[in-house]
Amino acid sequence: MRRSDRLFQLIQILRRARRPVTARTIAAELEVSMRTVYRDIADLMAQRVPIRGEAGTGYVLDRHYDMPPLMLTAEELEAAVLGAQWVAQRSDSVLSRAAKDLVAKITAAVPEHLRPFIAEPTIGPVAPLAVSADAIDMGRVRQWIREGRKMRIRYCDERKRISERTIWPIMIGYADAVRLLAAWCELRQDFRHFRTDRLISADYLDERHGERRLALAMRWKRYMKESRGLDLSG
Repeated sequence: MRRSDRLFQLIQILRRARRPVTARTIAAELEVSMRTVYRDIADLMAQRVPIRGEAGTGYVLDRHYDMPPLMLTAEELEAAVLGAQWVAQRSDSVLSRAAKDLVAKITAAVPEHLRPFIAEPTIGPVAPLAVSADAIDMGRVRQWIREGRKMRIRYCDERKRISERTIWPIMIGYADAVRLLAAWCELRQDFRHFRTDRLISADYLDERHGERRLALAMRWKRYMKESRGLDLSG
C-alpha cells in the first residue's frame, strides 16, 4: 500500500470509529507496525489533521473534520457502484433513477485513473430481478417516513382478506422480489410489515404521530430482534 493511501485509510479508520482507536488496532487493520502508525499519526497532526490522543490511550478524529469529496479507494468505488446497481434493480422508479444518476455523477467527479474501476469493476453486475410492482407512490411514502406522518391504508393479506389501518411508516425493506413497509399499526397496537404490492390504496394524512423517527426505529429494531422467526406480516 502506498503511503498516501495508508494515510487516507488511517483517517477513515478514525472517522468511522465511535471510541478512541489504539495504535495496535490501527496497525492490525493496515498491516503495518505500531511504530509506523505512530509516525503516520505524527505526520497527519503536523499537516493540521485534527487528531487527538496519545500512545496507549487511543486516537480520535475531530467530528467536524472533513476531507475533499470523492477521495475514494478502488474498493470504495466498486462498493458504491455495486450498491447503486442493487438499488437500480430492486427499488421504485424514483430511487432507481437516482441510483443511475449517482453512478454518472461519481464517474464524472473521480480522477481519470479511477474511472476504470467503475467502467470495468471486478464484481459482476447485479443480476436483473423481477420485482412486484408497488400499488402506491413509494416516493411519497419515504417523504412521510421522514416527516413522521401517519398513513391510512387498505391492505390485502395473503388470504385475500382486506383491512383498513392507520399506520406510522418507519422503513422500507427489501426481501428478494418484494418490498416491505415496516410500520406501527394502530389497529394491532404493534409493529407490522406490509408487502407494498398488496397495498390497495393509501391516504397520506397530515397528522403527525409524535414519535421521534430514531426512537421509533430503535423500538422496531428491538421488536425485530425479539420476534425473529415469527410471522410479522399484516
